[in-house]
Amino acid sequence: MTDTAAVEILADVHRGVGRILLNRPKALNALTTDMVAAIDRVLAGWEDTPLSAVVLASTSTKAFCAGGDIRTIREHSLAGDAEASERFFASEYRLNARIAEYPVPVVSLIDGLCMGGGLGLSVHGSFRVVTEGAVLAMPETGIGFFPDVGASYFLPRLPGAIGMYLGLTGHRLDAADGLYTGLATHFVPRDGLDAVGDALADSPGDPVDVVLNRLAGRSPVAGSRLAEVRGDVDWAFGAPSLGEIEKRLRHLDTPWAADALVALESASPQSLEITHALLARGRQRALRECLGAELALTRTTIRTPDFLEGVRAALVDKDRTPNWQRASLGGRTLPS
Repeated sequence: MTDTAAVEILADVHRGVGRILLNRPKALNALTTDMVAAIDRVLAGWEDTPLSAVVLASTSTKAFCAGGDIRTIREHSLAGDAEASERFFASEYRLNARIAEYPVPVVSLIDGLCMGGGLGLSVHGSFRVVTEGAVLAMPETGIGFFPDVGASYFLPRLPGAIGMYLGLTGHRLDAADGLYTGLATHFVPRDGLDAVGDALADSPGDPVDVVLNRLAGRSPVAGSRLAEVRGDVDWAFGAPSLGEIEKRLRHLDTPWAADALVALESASPQSLEITHALLARGRQRALRECLGAELALTRTTIRTPDFLEGVRAALVDKDRTPNWQRASLGGRTLPS
């Protein structure tokens, strides 16, 4: 772990509660290899410590974690440094698995952006607390990539066809939608978020769920906009192919369907194909199998023109006008 990573990850144990703070605010806590390794090392070191819970949060209200530092991955690809990219993804996915299997509850406090790798940090833990400022998404198809960090495991396990919808379109969820889908488990107002760690420390014998419910404000779930179109989501995105999904969306002819079509038409065709196949297969896979399949896909996907172009358009030049190619994965099939 470098000195920089030590600054970007703040960790301590306070009255039986482990606390990890993401502290790279200018980059919206975008994860680097060193940051991932630092978090993993802290969690590994605490596994034999008598903790009641681990709290994972951010020092910034703008973002819990906006994802992985994908711009750097593009630089590795352009430089032909496959080893650096492999190290990042392998480390990140190993951390995702550790969080999922951790011996005490991991409680993520999500305020601001939580995208891609941010969901990988949070969704595999026991509890995901959102505030009124939370924004959740898996936007990878818009940059020529695919939903990873175990998304091929957790998205297919959301109700109905919601996971396929979110994975293909990158649709952003607010707190209400996050709670409705199950990606979030509790709502705590932003001004009460700092009290979570102390509340857990004050009640070591109480179930974490009970403690969080004491702090919870009035849940916004009744205002979920996704719930209002749930029937259309399930019908359209439950179709067996991308072509049929598009056909059903055009048949619906509603504002929601039109927005979904725009999202699909803006995404990388290659990414849509990979994502659809990956999520369909993820329903039958355990988490570690999903992570293994995703790691295998990263090795090829990050070298494709669509990935290089998508990241350029979104994060380098920021012109938001990617020129997609209908590139195949070099003739390779998806991992079975």
